[in-house]
Amino acid sequence: MDMTAELKKSLISRIKDSEDLNFLNALQTIFDSSDQALYQLSSDQQSCIEKGRSENKVGKFHTNDEVISEMRKWLKKK
Repeated sequence: MDMTAELKKSLISRIKDSEDLNFLNALQTIFDSSDQALYQLSSDQQSCIEKGRSENKVGKFHTNDEVISEMRKWLKKK
């Protein structure tokens, strides 16, 4: 078993066996805060993502090759 699976198994066992409410609440707080940080976007970020998706749907984007070509031209001018 790999180290990640072993650690998960150990943590699950310790959580299941624990009767310490403070400990369990602390774990819940850790899990809740990590979930929020992972998925919480500002309204500006959500707006920008939606704008990008809309532009992409109507073909308003540049391919990777186009961007690289433009950057090379720009760098030659420097």
